[in-house]
Amino acid sequence: MPEVVQKILNGNGVAEITLNRPEVYNVYNETFLENLRAAYLNFGSNPDVRVILLRGNGKYFSAGADVEWFQKLSKSSRSIQLAAATLSTSTFEVIWQCPKPTIALIHRGCFGGGVGFAAASDIVVAEEKTNFAITEVRLGITPAPILFPLLGAINARYLKRFATTGETFDSEIAQKIGLVHEISPAGKLDTTIEPIIDNLLKGGPLAVSKTKELINKIAFSSSEQLDLDDLAKISVEGRSGQEGVEGFDAFLQKRDPSWYSRTKS
Repeated sequence: MPEVVQKILNGNGVAEITLNRPEVYNVYNETFLENLRAAYLNFGSNPDVRVILLRGNGKYFSAGADVEWFQKLSKSSRSIQLAAATLSTSTFEVIWQCPKPTIALIHRGCFGGGVGFAAASDIVVAEEKTNFAITEVRLGITPAPILFPLLGAINARYLKRFATTGETFDSEIAQKIGLVHEISPAGKLDTTIEPIIDNLLKGGPLAVSKTKELINKIAFSSSEQLDLDDLAKISVEGRSGQEGVEGFDAFLQKRDPSWYSRTKS
């Protein structure tokens, strides 16, 4: 089975993208991102598609980036690292800028770059008792590739807390800070989104697309536009730096990183 599955669900123009690496909690690598990016470009340019759903197959929605891939990148040439970081930032941008309304359906767990997928989506519905965490700093790197969508979804004050602590928060807190729009009972995501989809389909397709475009543009017009190339470079520097290398090693070896001691005063 492909790592990213695309299908059109019905004649109303509802399309679905499924993250399909359940054996590793839908973590992403280069091929995964390329396929995901292509899926959004495909559905985004298809005149028969009106709404795009994103879901994850298996236990969790997504555990973010594949740490083994990041570890390999940390020891690669700068050009290879920059290409990978640019792919990451551009994938989140493609989701964010997709001309069709997008809905992310989150269940059980959404971590690291998985939170980026949620934040880049227009509407997010999460099951109750779902856990979220922006975990990059725990690995000694920054969440640079996902900062653009995160800042579009979460108040900067809340983002500073959760992006700098890497702490886990639940669906209710995710809704409070703006990341999640609605919370559904476990196993009822599809039922919960039915009226949302119906309301989206009631709007004129061009009007919905233009409204989304204008909101994206105006939301960031009051401050300097984030430079995606700069974010990619920052991502590279983090992955290949001393903290990034140590963070990946510690994660894969299932130990605490060198900068953390459990000793309490």
